[in-house]
Parts: sequence; structure tokens; C-alpha cells
Amino acid sequence: MKKISQALISVSDKHNLQKILTVLKKFRIKIISSGGTFKEIKKLGYRCNEVSDFTKFPEILDGRVKTLHPKIHAGILNERDKKSHKIEMKSYNFENIDLIILNFYPFEKTLKESKNHNKIIENIDIGGPTMARAAGKNYKDVVIITKLDQYENLITELNENKGSTSLSFRQKMSEEAFTETASYDAMISNYFIEKNKTNFPVKKVISTNLVEKLRYGENPHQIASIYSYSLSTNLNQLHGKRLSYNNYNDIYAALNTSKSLPAGIGTVIVKHANPCGVSINKNKVRSFKEALTSDPISAFGGIVSCNFKINTKLAFELSKTYFEVIIGNGYEKGAVKILKKRKNLRIIDSSKIRLQNKSSIISNFDSILVQSPDNKKFESKNFKIVSKKKPSSKLFRELIFAFNVCRYVKSNAIVLTSNARTVGIGSGQPSRLDSCKIAIDKMNNFQKIKNTDEVVAASDAFFPFIDGIETLVQAGVSAVIQPYGSIRDKEIIKYANETETVLVFSKTRHFKH
Repeated sequence: MKKISQALISVSDKHNLQKILTVLKKFRIKIISSGGTFKEIKKLGYRCNEVSDFTKFPEILDGRVKTLHPKIHAGILNERDKKSHKIEMKSYNFENIDLIILNFYPFEKTLKESKNHNKIIENIDIGGPTMARAAGKNYKDVVIITKLDQYENLITELNENKGSTSLSFRQKMSEEAFTETASYDAMISNYFIEKNKTNFPVKKVISTNLVEKLRYGENPHQIASIYSYSLSTNLNQLHGKRLSYNNYNDIYAALNTSKSLPAGIGTVIVKHANPCGVSINKNKVRSFKEALTSDPISAFGGIVSCNFKINTKLAFELSKTYFEVIIGNGYEKGAVKILKKRKNLRIIDSSKIRLQNKSSIISNFDSILVQSPDNKKFESKNFKIVSKKKPSSKLFRELIFAFNVCRYVKSNAIVLTSNARTVGIGSGQPSRLDSCKIAIDKMNNFQKIKNTDEVVAASDAFFPFIDGIETLVQAGVSAVIQPYGSIRDKEIIKYANETETVLVFSKTRHFKH
């Protein structure tokens, strides 16, 4: 146990100071402070020694230098049981500082609120992180508090130990202090990386916040948590059991697809992170029904993501089928009430989610793979019509819709669509030909294709042999979109012309592994 005699408080966020000051006064702990914190402590009616009076040196450089003083840092860093340190401290008439309470300048908040570079720079805290690191290093003798949510733990610790703290508590606070300074520095580092447009810096520093510990990972024997770059995932759960690791994985797969669709339109059904049904029918109920009939067997127990506000009529239809999760871009009054009748259904409001160009990260074997996201918006200039037969503007839009869905299906991926809805999806096969056959089987099993309906096919990469496109055309596909790049591209074009098939080449490939 270490008795606390003197504390230094320097906080940007001054909430809940009263609680801390009350317990410090109870155990007759002296307080040092500066600037706005000093004024707040005095305003609350507590005795406090200003830093400049304590050090006998004024704040300088517009407040940039306040706590960066030998008397402060010697008070924190000296080892209390080391004889030579005791002698030095006495010779300089320095005092021990046993407790540091601080939080840093609001750098993250400033980034969100301002584009002014000078203002952002001035909100880089120097003194706070320096004291936090000093106290963290000397945790055997000093307590470091860096966050408001640690106040209650500190109060409990002091009350239970009559103004003292345990080694285990100090060590835990040290761990959290170094995590806090590392996270803070990471935000600053990433700000400069983005400002300098450095795609892949020599060192990649990632700062995230724990959102929650999950029940388990992909399987019950695995432990898991979810972290976010911000303080939350921006997913608002309105009802149902806690989300699992697999739920989150599927939700993000569904959102990546649905948020790529036209604004306010589209339904996506996902199973095991793969789309199994997509429709962009403007009628909300029809959109859902079309997505469902694409593959109703796979959809059972899946996740539905609606790129629009869910109304009561659609909620009634959704409630007829068992789904793990329903995601809406908001909910009309009464819709949630209908869906809540399914006790364990997880209802998610994704209206605060926006597609961002954050890096995609995969980690294995103490290494991480980092890449930019595949969320590029398709434009007509990204494609080249290579067949003699040309598509109508409507058919061309259909091909781009199919190609957009295809990039969210695990490779090798084949997507068949008709009238702005998927009618067959083949995913995750080592052979592209197998994916073609699966997509065709899905179409034949679940769809009633009329002679007037045009079926188009999208492939996430080029066909290496003619057998793939041949299989699709023989199944009734009238138009194909695929990336170019095969040594047999000319053979593919020749076959398309011979069969009067529309063939469009994409300038970009879209594997999803």
C-alpha cells in the first residue's frame, strides 16, 4: 500500500471533478493544478496550489509549457525507497507527487469539428501524455488516472484503503495510461499520414476503442471482442439478443453491399457473409420478396439489410420468415413493434452508417494485410462493349447492377440477374465453371423466367476458358459482363459474336477472398 499525500490534477474534460475533490479532501490530500482546472477547483470551493506557485516558475509560451518542469517530474519519477533519490529530492527541496489525474487535449474532437490545421496542432497535448508516461513508469509509487471512467475505481480504492492504493491497482492504471498515450499518439500520427497522403507508412499505428466483449468468436471455444475506430460502431440495436462475432461479420457484409446500391433503394439478404439475394425494386415489399425468392432456402436464418426506412407493411412481411438480424436505414413508427414480436430477432438501425475509405485489415501469424476498400462507384467509362451486339441502356444498367453485386460475393463469383434482381448466385468455388453451374441451378430451382425476361451474368474475374461463358449462354443468359485480361479473351469475344451474346469487359477485376 502507498499513502497518497499530494495529487496533481490537469484535465480538459472537467466533468465529475466534484466527486474526486470530495474524496481527496476526506483524506487530506494536497492538490496542485493549473490553468482552467485550477480555476474550476477553486470555483468548487477546494484548496489548490497553482503549478506556477509550486514550481516558482510561470507558465510560458501561451501555456504550451506549464507542467514540463523538473520539480513536477522529479516529484513523479523519484523512487521512494531508493536512498540516492531521497537525498537528491531533499537537496533540491522537491516534494513527492503521488497521484496524477488528467485527460488530454481533445485532439479527436477537434479533428471532427475543424479543418483548421493550426487549431488541430494546438490541440496536441504535450504535458499530459508526458506526465502520464512518467507516472505509468513509476507505478510502484504513483497512481495515474487518465480517463473519467476510472474516477469511481479510484474513489473506491481510496475509501477501502483509507487514502492509500494497492500495487495491483497502480499497475492496472499504468497499463491503461500507456494504452491511452499510445492511442492518442496513433491519432496524431494518422492525422499527419492522411495530410501527407502517405498510403503505406513505414509503421502502421492503429488506434481503436473496445465496444464490447462478445460471447465467443466464430466457434464457442474462441474468445472475441469488437473494436471501433470511434467510440461505437454506429449500429443502433433496437431489440434482440446481443450480437455475436458471426452476426457482426454478416452485418458488415450486408451493409457493404446495400450501401453500394442507389440511395434509398434496395434489399440485400446475406448468409455466411455472402449475398444470396439482392433486389433494387423501388417498391419496398416487392424488393424484399424478390431478394427472398432469389434463394429462399439459403435466406432462412440469414440477415436482411434494407437500404431504406422500414415501414409497417414491410415489417409484417419480414416477420413471416425466420431471420437472425434485420437492418433498416431507420424505421417508421409501428414497424419495430411488429418485428419485436419475434423475441430473439436482432433489430438494427444503420442510419448513422456511412461507407468510408477506411483500410481493410486481415491479421494472421503476427502479420497484417492492409488494403483500400473495394467500394469504387461504377461509371460507364469503366466498361467497354466488345461484342458486335450492343446492349440497350436498360440492359447496360442491368449488367452494371449484376457486376456490382458480384464484387461482394466470395470468389470465384458468378451472379445472374434479371429485372434488377438476382436470380442465381454461385460463390466461393475454386473453379469458376462450378460457380456458373451453381448459379444456374439456383435459377432453375427458384425462378420462373419468362421468355421475355433477359438474364444477364456477371463474373468477378475473366473466364480463363470458353466453357464458363458457354455454360451460361446455353442456360439462357443473353449478356455477360466480366473483367478482361485472359489470353483467351479473343476466343470469348468470338463465341459471344457467334451466339449473338452481349459481352462487356470491365477495366477492373473484383475478387473477394
